[in-house]
Amino acid sequence: MVRINGEEKDFAGMKVSDLLAQEGCTPAQVAVELNEEILSKQKYAETFLKDGDTVEIVRFVGGG
Repeated sequence: MVRINGEEKDFAGMKVSDLLAQEGCTPAQVAVELNEEILSKQKYAETFLKDGDTVEIVRFVGGG
């Protein structure tokens, strides 16, 4: 199990880029923290999630 924004999900073995697609996130509009370290966007497609990982996805929102 992987903890995604505080919620346990069965995403072990999935690439970060696939996780973002499944969650409906556009990579250009989010930042991903994996195990308390910011993950560069270039690594989304090559980084696989493992059991016990913690992921925080932060969406950028504009407003006025």
